[in-house]
Amino acid sequence: MILYKGMDAQALEAQYNLIARRGPDAAKVLERWVARSQAHCDNSRARINLAYGEGEREKLDFFSGGDSNGPVIIYIHGGYWQRGDKNMYSFVSKAFVENGVSVVILNYNLTPSVRISQMPTQIRKAIAWCWHNAENLGFSREKIFLMGHSAGGHLTAMMMATDWPQVDTALPADLLCAGIPISGLFELEPLLHTSLNEVPQMDTQEAISMSPLFIPPATDAPQLVVVGGAETPEFFRQSDSYIYKFQTTNRQMERYDVPDADHFDVVEHLAENDSVFFQKSMDLIHANS
Repeated sequence: MILYKGMDAQALEAQYNLIARRGPDAAKVLERWVARSQAHCDNSRARINLAYGEGEREKLDFFSGGDSNGPVIIYIHGGYWQRGDKNMYSFVSKAFVENGVSVVILNYNLTPSVRISQMPTQIRKAIAWCWHNAENLGFSREKIFLMGHSAGGHLTAMMMATDWPQVDTALPADLLCAGIPISGLFELEPLLHTSLNEVPQMDTQEAISMSPLFIPPATDAPQLVVVGGAETPEFFRQSDSYIYKFQTTNRQMERYDVPDADHFDVVEHLAENDSVFFQKSMDLIHANS
């Protein structure tokens, strides 16, 4: 039965079930990330488990780039809104910190304890906390950049569509200097027909209302929209559609494909000092700081 854009359930599962697509090696990749992250935390001046709220998962880790007037990247992890933890992604901060950029890595509530529709409010809360506490942490609140992978890419796009003074009258409308959604999900309806919706239990209304493809950015801040070159066609379509719909003369949205990288490899490329992806990220930060 055709369910979405000419695809049946099996085809959609193949497009979006990325752990199954990677196969047995996926578990080894995640184990490697945890080990790299632990080693980095043990050898850094990280401030771990800072509370941005009262909830158990309302915590963040801060990795200082050493410049109290320098930029910060806030990183939102992926996991299809149902798994993942900031402790797996500390390694992403290492190359940035070595180049003078501070990094915040967030935790947030996951399904089924909350709905996907509740997550943007929590991420906004975390970002607002970072803005208010910039001086104490040691970065410039005028140089805040946002980055997220997979479900984190979805939440990054949702933040780019946020009217910040409506969240908190103290916050500036241009709070975010730029966004970097990585392998992002901008249209959620296809996931309704896959096993990935067994935990979130989205219905059509929630999927549409939470799709950045239907929510214009509230800022002209530039975006670097990244996809791994070896990802599925649906991930290319989603990123291309997002840019096609919202790029303007004033809102620059660059597409970059990480050569030969799948949905997992793309994160490892980001963490390497000499990768083109990392350099593009640094160029975006320097150009907008």
